[in-house]
Amino acid sequence: MQVSDQLLTTITEPDEAYRQFPYDDGFGNMTVGFGHLILPGEDFSQGLSRPDAETLLRIDMAKATAIVQREVGVPLNQGEIDALSDSVFNMGDFLRASTLLRMLNAGDYADAEQQLQRWDFAGGRPNAALHGRRIAEMALWTAGDNG
Repeated sequence: MQVSDQLLTTITEPDEAYRQFPYDDGFGNMTVGFGHLILPGEDFSQGLSRPDAETLLRIDMAKATAIVQREVGVPLNQGEIDALSDSVFNMGDFLRASTLLRMLNAGDYADAEQQLQRWDFAGGRPNAALHGRRIAEMALWTAGDNG
């Protein structure tokens, strides 16, 4: 199970513009590159080149996909893998306790897809950027055949 080049393009273009230097993501998290959450001990004060940011994105997406693989117990098509991996990359390991996962593991793909739309709040308020990202994930979800 791995993410597609289509997902990487989706992330690097409209959703997560490349940033060479660390920045606050608007929610108090320092990030760099294409939305890499800076971890304790990481130092990007000298910046991060675009090729290194792309490599870091692939590593981050592999971690997100591993979470999807660990939690989901039903077959997934590439679009579903991409959508869930992007959600985990964007929001962290929310999946384990989600209604989305419960529905999906029960084989209810359609209702699980609709759950993606519910994750567009930040600080208790609707967030336009997150809403747009969820729409993009739903488009990825429906890009393939059901698992």
